[in-house]
Amino acid sequence: MDRRTLLKLTGAAGATTGLSAIAGCLGDEDPAGDVDELTVTLSQFPDTIDPLDHITGDYFDIYDHIYEPLFDFEPGEGIFPRVVDDWEIQEGEGATELYIRDDVEFHNGDDLTAEDIAWTIDRTVDPDMGVVSDIGSFGLGSIEGAEALDETTVQVNYEAAPGLAEFEFGNYARALNMEWAIENHDAENEEISGAEAEDFNGTGPYEVVEFTSGEQIVVERFDDYWGQEPPFERVVFNADGESSGRVSSLEAGETDLTINILPEDVTTVREADDVEIRQVTSFRNIFCPMKNTVEPFDSQEFRQAMNYAVDNEGIVDEILNGFGEPRGQPIAPGINGFNEDIEPYEQDLGTAESLVEESGYGGVEIELTVPQGRYLNDAEVGETVADQIDQLDNVDCEANVVDFGIVSDANSAGVDPDEFEIPFYLIGWGTITGDTDYGVQGFFTIPDNPARTFDDEELSDEIIESQEIEDPDERREQLEYVNELAHEKAPFVFLHTQESIYGVREDIQWDPREDETVYLWEMET
Repeated sequence: MDRRTLLKLTGAAGATTGLSAIAGCLGDEDPAGDVDELTVTLSQFPDTIDPLDHITGDYFDIYDHIYEPLFDFEPGEGIFPRVVDDWEIQEGEGATELYIRDDVEFHNGDDLTAEDIAWTIDRTVDPDMGVVSDIGSFGLGSIEGAEALDETTVQVNYEAAPGLAEFEFGNYARALNMEWAIENHDAENEEISGAEAEDFNGTGPYEVVEFTSGEQIVVERFDDYWGQEPPFERVVFNADGESSGRVSSLEAGETDLTINILPEDVTTVREADDVEIRQVTSFRNIFCPMKNTVEPFDSQEFRQAMNYAVDNEGIVDEILNGFGEPRGQPIAPGINGFNEDIEPYEQDLGTAESLVEESGYGGVEIELTVPQGRYLNDAEVGETVADQIDQLDNVDCEANVVDFGIVSDANSAGVDPDEFEIPFYLIGWGTITGDTDYGVQGFFTIPDNPARTFDDEELSDEIIESQEIEDPDERREQLEYVNELAHEKAPFVFLHTQESIYGVREDIQWDPREDETVYLWEMET
């Protein structure tokens, strides 16, 4: 039975599941009751009108309400109808046909077409398209391209098992207006640019009415939205890089929901009136990539030494107040392919110093670049990692705290030493598909992946082999081996799996998601 037939037989249940995820318990009545406006405070704020400029959760938390995903995705469950209301695997052809709704309209009045979707997918995987996107190698690594077969049918072509490809386009496919994107493309700066509210143009349930770059976006319900009415008339998105500032806004009633509450601020929120803490163990691991195309990170012994130098358990206990779990592989528990037999590296300064000497890099000086305000206590975690490495008698290490954008750019700069200046940095990665491939392929696969952070043919080959295995049990075993190999080769200083901690107005009915996504349509008051 193919996917299209299955959906026909289960269409009522499947469609209901998808629409309920979009609309909560929406109906003819105002689902927000007397509450028409909501304020959401993030820790990072986009400075672009392009939703595919960076793979950053805070960006998607805003832009998915404006530009809209093609599917609804539920971690551990798969994808459900949204803009794409049906799809069919083309057996043996390395392709899936997507059948899009015929009543979807952009905010500027243009109709969404299959050509728009095909162009958007091609833009993310083809560097020669001209309208650059940085998400392709990380978010759509197995996707080769797409083509419009007619006004409402898109064929997505891929070089992997269909199930893996579905996880990729199911998570990262978006619909941009092709003509709008080309008209607003700033070729000199390689970006889709705009400074006014009317410069935004998506198909989502909200349209932008006010925009201050890097500071605030105000959206209101889009009257011609194809789906059911979203729960709030007006939503204000802003950001504060300091947890204390986000908490103060929550206490003062200036915001209704904020993310990335730091462990030391949890008690403050719990003691405040009318707000509460909600938390969930996320799919996000925190780690420090080491680009192995430059010294001293070209040595496996040196990279392993950096892992033995760090006290992960102490960092979780003392800096995160227990809001995390030490980790020794690229992905978190609950992800397909997680290897239960891999233990985190334990701090052993003697072993670390011996490995440094074996590497031939004794006496080296290195710098760890660390973001501030993106992850739980990220700057303090990074500074502690640097201090612990600096305890080694034969390595000097300092931390350099910077804006997250610098770290994000370093992560996508690839392994060509002529193209990057930062080889060692702290970053987090949420394996939102629920599958190991998303946590490893963008970082480690070599073919057609200029944004990789690690150059190792054996690891790359094992990942590629896993992508071609269709039997779920065989593929899981291969992914477990990939994680074992990654532990051994130590492309990262492995740190911890992060807890997601939110401060929320207590009358908002909403449960945090493991994939860290904040969707307004999943809320009620």
